[in-house]
Amino acid sequence: MPLCIQNVLSALVTSNGTLILPSRILFQEILPSSPLKPITSRLIRDYKIYLKKGVKFTLNNKILPCKAASRPVKKAIVCQSTALYVNTEDNASTLSEKKIYIHPPSAQRILLPDGRHVAYKEHGVPADRARFSMIVPHTFLSSRLAGIPGIKDSLLEEFGVRLLAYDLPGFGESDPHPSRNLESSALDMSFMANALGVGNKFWVVGYSSSSLHAWAALRYIPDRLAGAAMFAPMVNPYDPLMTKGEKHGTWEKWTHRRKFMYFLARRFPRLLAYFYRRSFLSGKHGQIDRWLSLSLGKRDKALIEDPIYEEFWQRDLEESIPQGNTKAFVEEAALMVSNWGFSLADLKLQKKKQDIGILRWLNYLLRAQEEYTGFFGPIHIWQGMEDMVVPPSMTDFVHRILPGAAVHKLPYEGHFTYIYFCDECHRQILTTLFGTPQGPLSNTIEIEKPQHEGNTEEREVETSKSES
Repeated sequence: MPLCIQNVLSALVTSNGTLILPSRILFQEILPSSPLKPITSRLIRDYKIYLKKGVKFTLNNKILPCKAASRPVKKAIVCQSTALYVNTEDNASTLSEKKIYIHPPSAQRILLPDGRHVAYKEHGVPADRARFSMIVPHTFLSSRLAGIPGIKDSLLEEFGVRLLAYDLPGFGESDPHPSRNLESSALDMSFMANALGVGNKFWVVGYSSSSLHAWAALRYIPDRLAGAAMFAPMVNPYDPLMTKGEKHGTWEKWTHRRKFMYFLARRFPRLLAYFYRRSFLSGKHGQIDRWLSLSLGKRDKALIEDPIYEEFWQRDLEESIPQGNTKAFVEEAALMVSNWGFSLADLKLQKKKQDIGILRWLNYLLRAQEEYTGFFGPIHIWQGMEDMVVPPSMTDFVHRILPGAAVHKLPYEGHFTYIYFCDECHRQILTTLFGTPQGPLSNTIEIEKPQHEGNTEEREVETSKSES
């Protein structure tokens, strides 16, 4: 059963009798009188207590000092316990038997030009007061509920941000697309922005596997984008532009099962349906790292077993699969490893290739200045250096192809630990993108966009007055 310290700390007892403490809590010491003292060093090192099944520990009226570190702890906490009780007889095998609940439809939806509906969720400030807009496609086995996980509306309001998350075609409550590809994905994003009143350019947010939709937006709707914020951005692991070293640094971090699933997605995608029906479409909950064959570091493992994350993950999963069809998931997996229809090199800001012969001279006479191709706006990339899901070698590849992108390397961070439920991290992200917070727009005037580092082009933003 869970371990509770005044309902502040909690833990999970796994099926093998291992007690996992939350990723953001680090015990500094255990009192000398505590019967748990012999395992203190292991507790500090791994956040784990190894127990034999059936063993019970009771610790009454003791104070367990806790200490804040720069990471992963967020603030100093003094934890006082009136009853610390651990019982491994009731283990997490009951959690694996928890049934998936399909919720009744509740999403707001918009109608696209082709007659399909897209479900979305809105956070932050309303459209008429938004200083900045962000659109967030979700990752594999996720939904519109994810957005930027755990980000607070109060923080978005402080920066004047309107954040729109939506269900991809066939996921959640969005209608499936009859023949979707990355270009159609980008166009869906543009149509949704228009329908929801995003008048100015918006920022696209890509995290992990959802980054392929962000890359597509940079390629197919660059004129609608103010910039891109990418977190552990995934690229096609079969990309021919990757060097042998970059491929090796990526593939060596992955489990054999994950490599096999990529092989199936690339060569025999229809076979993926069999595995999906036996995992997240089986009607029972499970662990994300097992379902997606993920290799995780210690801190990522601790985070996904934190009850706060587990509750979020289970609810997000339930919202992802109500249609009960494998087609959308197979499509998503195949899109990742198939030919995207463009290369990352197409996004690089560079002079347009010159025409040959007389056409070159005609264009020279008609043009007042040089023409450029690629994406003109800023691209920011945050990469955890201990990420084993999207290894740093993948971001090294992206930065080699797109040297104008601003890469923020995060020591000691994994795949989940920076973007999930981290108030300090979310503030850092918004500050990097938007500068000093200025709050929402007033009812009278719109403020111009701040400057950014990286692959940018200065643009004047017209001020406009709204109705008072």
